[in-house]
Amino acid sequence: MTVRLRVAPSPTGDPHVGTAYVSLFDLAFVRQQGGQFVLRVEDTDRARFRADSEQQIYDTLRWLGLDWDEGPDKGGPFAPYRQSERLDTYLPVATRLIEEGHAYLCWCTPERLTEMREAQQKAKQPTGYDRLCLGKTQEERAKLPGFSDRPVIRMLIPADVPLTFTDLIRGEVHAPRPDDQVILKADGFPTYHLAVVVDDHLMGITHVVRGEEWISSTPKHTLLYDWLGWDRPAFAHMPLLRNVDKSKISKRKNPAARLSWFVEEGYLPEALRNFLALMGYSMPDGREIFTFEEMVESFDWSRVNAVGPVFDLDKLGWLNGHYIRALPVEELAERVVAYMGVTGEKAELVRRATALVQERMAVLREAREMLLFLVEDDFGVEPEAAAKFLGAEQRPTVQAARDALAELQRWETVGIETALRASLVEGLGLKPKHAFGPVRVAVTGRTVSPPLFESIELLGKDKTLERLDLALAR
Repeated sequence: MTVRLRVAPSPTGDPHVGTAYVSLFDLAFVRQQGGQFVLRVEDTDRARFRADSEQQIYDTLRWLGLDWDEGPDKGGPFAPYRQSERLDTYLPVATRLIEEGHAYLCWCTPERLTEMREAQQKAKQPTGYDRLCLGKTQEERAKLPGFSDRPVIRMLIPADVPLTFTDLIRGEVHAPRPDDQVILKADGFPTYHLAVVVDDHLMGITHVVRGEEWISSTPKHTLLYDWLGWDRPAFAHMPLLRNVDKSKISKRKNPAARLSWFVEEGYLPEALRNFLALMGYSMPDGREIFTFEEMVESFDWSRVNAVGPVFDLDKLGWLNGHYIRALPVEELAERVVAYMGVTGEKAELVRRATALVQERMAVLREAREMLLFLVEDDFGVEPEAAAKFLGAEQRPTVQAARDALAELQRWETVGIETALRASLVEGLGLKPKHAFGPVRVAVTGRTVSPPLFESIELLGKDKTLERLDLALAR
């Protein structure tokens, strides 16, 4: 048997970090087993569909280094890989289920269903469809209130529905009893429950890996497999990623739920892969820093933790800082240049300055913040920094620094430091923090920067004097 796993995101906005999380584990197992990894786009939720979201899925997963063997952009033996292009696949299956007594038409309006649920809740009864339409013809049902002439198709859940199944991570799992789930909507689009079973079967998916919130739906899916006479795949339900307060991580509450946020902040993909692996996996020797290839080599479902991990951004920051410091400075420089989007002379300046900030940053965003003064066209001083370091009291310090630097013939770090120490520390009798703080803010616009004397050398004499003059003119 060839192992085949899939990830099936919905293009309803920025890709969720959970998509990357599941993809990582899918891909680790697939690569270990010599199988195929499939990307399938589940775009049947037309109300929330976003046209640009599919490309974002491709871009962010590839940025993270999680590529697929088959998908909408690559094709494959089971194309098409978008559910909206497979609509003619689902109706015959739903019709067959009706004919075999496993499903039925439901003509209830949304308003009638809402009233039904509210009444059940008020009476403290379990919520679920009351089967008003079961066994009725369209004509019989039309005589009753809350009728729609555009029916849906519902599963007919038997009284003895099997509720226990085997999970690769959790062992034997007992799920709650489902109600009569809609499997085909009035617009002809399948719901998740029908489409996922049909597509997984037709695409030869052998292992279904998804979040633990789908445990309650698994009995519906196993029923469909059994009714249709199809082999069930193996199931593995990953623990949910959780906020510090143990709530489920969501894009509404936490920007880190968006996969693109990690790109924007400047995390390294290898660090995020390592971090996501740690969210659910432990290496046999207990180490926390490991590569994807090392995860593949050791992968075993028994090592996946079923307890929901806390998405600790402080831990990710520490891990990302480790990867940044481990990179050769030349490679890190190219990543910083790409992140900042600079070219030409500006890019060369950033390359030369990267060594100054490698030990000072945890994400590439911090490198940009510290190095922006070298390349920005519209230089400005942070207001809070100016208020603290560039007032009337510091004017003599800035003037003395300007005079000392203007006299330098050779513009190099050692000479810059010597001139400023002689002028400000020895000449004005200032402590170093009082001497160099105003100069730092005047030249870089910030209170935090790369080492001052090296920064001044990189900036160049003309720009340095120009910025000191701007500070004096405030």
